[in-house]
Amino acid sequence: MAKNWAGNITYAASELREPESVEELAEIVAAAPSVRALGSRHSFNRVADTEGIQVSTASLPDFFRINEDSTVTVSAGLRYGEFVERLDSAGWALGNLASLPHISVAGAIATGTHGSGVRNGSLASAVAGLELVTSDGSTTVVRRGDTDFDGMVVSLGCLGVVTRVTLDIEPTYDVRQDLHEHLSWAALADNFDAIMSSGYSVSLFTDWGADITQVWIKSRVDDFTARADGLYDAIAATRQLHPLPGESGETTTAQLGEVGPWWDRLPHFRLGFTPSKGEELQTEYLIPRDHALEAIEAVRVLAPRLQPHLFVSEIRTIAADDLWLSPSHTVDCVALHFTWRQHIPEVSALLPDLDSALAPFGARPHWGKVFETDRERLLAAYPQIPDFRALAGRLDPTGTFRNDLVDEWIFD
Repeated sequence: MAKNWAGNITYAASELREPESVEELAEIVAAAPSVRALGSRHSFNRVADTEGIQVSTASLPDFFRINEDSTVTVSAGLRYGEFVERLDSAGWALGNLASLPHISVAGAIATGTHGSGVRNGSLASAVAGLELVTSDGSTTVVRRGDTDFDGMVVSLGCLGVVTRVTLDIEPTYDVRQDLHEHLSWAALADNFDAIMSSGYSVSLFTDWGADITQVWIKSRVDDFTARADGLYDAIAATRQLHPLPGESGETTTAQLGEVGPWWDRLPHFRLGFTPSKGEELQTEYLIPRDHALEAIEAVRVLAPRLQPHLFVSEIRTIAADDLWLSPSHTVDCVALHFTWRQHIPEVSALLPDLDSALAPFGARPHWGKVFETDRERLLAAYPQIPDFRALAGRLDPTGTFRNDLVDEWIFD
């Protein structure tokens, strides 16, 4: 039986199909009562599962085309790491990348996955167009500005199987990474906005103990100014680091101020290695940035209970977007990410309390991670869920692309 990347989920699908053409995919979808698209398997819950047929688009013909309107159209099943060098060689770049290049384009955007940066939106915010096969086997093409486009990008796979994605691009650029260690909580509280704005993309790593153990600052070289006074009370790193304690820095992208192309610095991890830990669980909440410090303090209260089950947490920022089911819908956010040891019963028991601690701040869970919340809170956090239900009813009237988990979250 097929498993997800982390190995904590065994899929219930009766069959996994890997069509080699859009026509073959359309035939599969039109004939099947239940279908879910499977990306690079980096979700930690059953959002991609079904008791029917899973389809992977990874075997569809490789498509890569740079368009005249400063966009690129790619096969939806491609992993970001499989086309970014081609884009760079042509003189273009994406505005941002996630912490690992191993994830598929369609899967990342469908769940609202993101990188970091106070001015950088989620990966889904870069989507300018989609092509998808809907439940009757027909192909639908939508572009930014079309009716319901904002409801179709972060879709949890509920509207169809995406076959191609068009993304905004910009002229290529270089990036450097500078790391610091042991930033105090007091310095973070006094300088939060300045710290999170100190680079193009900034990540903080902590176990919620004595301090912020690492600060990763990724700066565009065309907008870099060296800090003469360091980073408050943090210490500049002098060796290549991994976010997780005890892991080799060999698997991470080059640090120590070494300049390199955007695609080889914006991710934390290198494509040729297992990212993060591998055997793990992940949880993430996005919280309005105005409540960042309050939310951080709420988690610190839980630290003694979290730490025995935690590898590390990451704190990042994401700019607002207009996408209905995006965790950063209409509000600039701070993301609190938890990489757990695969202590499944213990983590599952903690999740309701973590959700309750963050609920007062309007926290929204990442759809591809493990979390426990109730339907009413999801409806309050994502006010356009009713609009999304109506959109799904029009595009998928037979419920072909639904499953038990999205029914629990979204549908009546």
